[in-house]
Amino acid sequence: MSAAEKREKGALTINLLGREFRVACPEGEERQLMASVDYLNRKLKDVRDNGKVTGNERIALMAALNIAHESLSNPGKGSGGDTSAIRRRIAALEETVDAALAADQDDLF
Repeated sequence: MSAAEKREKGALTINLLGREFRVACPEGEERQLMASVDYLNRKLKDVRDNGKVTGNERIALMAALNIAHESLSNPGKGSGGDTSAIRRRIAALEETVDAALAADQDDLF
């Protein structure tokens, strides 16, 4: 783990705009949380650096509003990624598994 993240009994210490926060994090979900932290940090820095907004609370509110707007404006594609690409990947994996199972069935008889 990097200096930006410290694991302690079901919680992770994260860093947003130079401030540390301790947040709950289920075991095995550290990577997803850190990806979310990185995404949020980019949004916070964009608001801070490109706008006339001052104060961490206002910056956080504007970043949250921007993220909500992105999510609602792009059905099927949220801030977490393109769900249609995920569906295509799942379909391709299902085809691969079906082909492998069919090949194994032929070998059995």
